[in-house]
Amino acid sequence: MKKIPSFEKNHDLLNTGLYKCGISHGVTTWDLRSKKPNGGDYISPAAIHTVEHLIATVLRNSERGGDIIYFGPMGCRTGYYLLTVNMDFGDVLPLLRNAFEQALAFDEVPGNKREECGNYLEHDLGGAKRECKNYLEILNKL
Repeated sequence: MKKIPSFEKNHDLLNTGLYKCGISHGVTTWDLRSKKPNGGDYISPAAIHTVEHLIATVLRNSERGGDIIYFGPMGCRTGYYLLTVNMDFGDVLPLLRNAFEQALAFDEVPGNKREECGNYLEHDLGGAKRECKNYLEILNKL
């Protein structure tokens, strides 16, 4: 089988940051890299799940909510993917800075009831806030 584009990148050369991966069918994929790949420091499953709930909620409720196709974790637990339409780097960066800032103010996890989430018992709000703060510091250096 042909390798998918994300497997064709040398992950040992990737650093933390925000990268435009490409555009397919009018949808732009963004790499929100919060951990150095293969660096031994990964986001815990419970924290990455909670960040997904927090950031997806904030993004879809933002003024650009209609341009958000998907936000979710990378399987390697080094960051997240954001899929958008009609947005460039100048649109995405401030939107993400705002979203990760807003996530720090949550006192509870949205969509954290059994009927709302397929793994509602695996959340870590404190860990998620630490990860959000870490990624916000990365975004603020860009």
